Amino acid sequence: MTGIKLEFPGHAGDKLAARLDSPATQPRAYALFAHCFTCGKDIFAASRISAALVERGYAVLRFDFTGLGMSEGEFANTNFSSNVADLVRAADYLREAYAAPTLLIGHSLGGAAVLAAAGEIPEVAAVVTIGSPSEPVHVEKQFADQLEAIRDAGELEVQLAGRPFRIQKQFLDDLEATTIRDRVAHLHRALLVMHSPVDEIVNIDNARQIFEAAKHPKSFVSLDDADHLLRRREDAEYAAGVLAAWAERYLSSAPPARLADLGEGEVEVSETGTGQFANLVRAGRHQLPADEPQSLGGGDSGPTPYDYLLAGLGACTSMTLRMYAERKQLPLQKVRVRLTHAKIHAKDCADCESKEGQISEIHRDIELQGNLTQEQRASLLDIANKCPVHRTLENEIRVRSRLVEN
Repeated sequence: MTGIKLEFPGHAGDKLAARLDSPATQPRAYALFAHCFTCGKDIFAASRISAALVERGYAVLRFDFTGLGMSEGEFANTNFSSNVADLVRAADYLREAYAAPTLLIGHSLGGAAVLAAAGEIPEVAAVVTIGSPSEPVHVEKQFADQLEAIRDAGELEVQLAGRPFRIQKQFLDDLEATTIRDRVAHLHRALLVMHSPVDEIVNIDNARQIFEAAKHPKSFVSLDDADHLLRRREDAEYAAGVLAAWAERYLSSAPPARLADLGEGEVEVSETGTGQFANLVRAGRHQLPADEPQSLGGGDSGPTPYDYLLAGLGACTSMTLRMYAERKQLPLQKVRVRLTHAKIHAKDCADCESKEGQISEIHRDIELQGNLTQEQRASLLDIANKCPVHRTLENEIRVRSRLVEN
């Protein structure tokens, strides 16, 4: 499983912090996870469910809503409707940068949010709620004794899960004006409702109301004695396993959420729109992020172009040494290659043809593990200098560019 940090603009333009977990191969589908009220994308239940789906070939995007976790913005200015809008923006980002989500998963208030957002994401084939309220207004129970004070003052700081949050009157107004059970009745997607009968935060009667409002195909799974946040590992893993197995029935028939594979040896690089320099690198059926560090105005969401250049040389070096060692039956146990790139003045390079301006210099440290003689180590170093990428970099190179029509 690979996980990369991403950013995309939320409903108000604030940068939302996200994480995309993906399998090593082309994902069979993309899922979008919405966390609970005042939680974040990295709670254990979210990470375990993501891991279970990745194990089955799915990619999962989870993110912090505006004003929460590592995302920008003020929590006090958000509400349930803005959370739904952030979810739609997250789906838009996936659609543009990778492929649209076909599975929505929501925990607690996040479950209500995915039910509300599903109708605005046409590619969605299945929706899952975990410990979710049947209506968003249920959240008011967490600070019921302060409702009047919030309405009178217009804004008030309340303690939720041991942390202070500023709640505005507009937040309450939005909750009370929003209903989702009508949307559930017209969901037109497969629905899985997961809930614990001993949930002390969101009573299981909420699950009954969601389930009764929905039309088939729909399923209900009891989480037995789990708590609301699925804090016990076995509860989170059970929910993750059941969810992943259930989703396969409905996502296997969904339209493929994938970009066409490129040919062997073909690479495509395209901007993601999530940062000044953020790009998606596609090589065959593999996808990788590329970016610049924050010191250069980037978002540091992936390796830099020079990082990839060094990675290509390092990988070629290691693979070439392995092939040579296997052919010569050398006791080479492991290869580790570490590389750096720098610009130096040509006049400082004794063995360079150029004597003016600057040139690129790559330092490559090669660690060879195994019971090797000095002669064998010398032979391996000589072979490292003959790896195909090394030769390409040291030979004359021509890059021929042309413009193609959109």
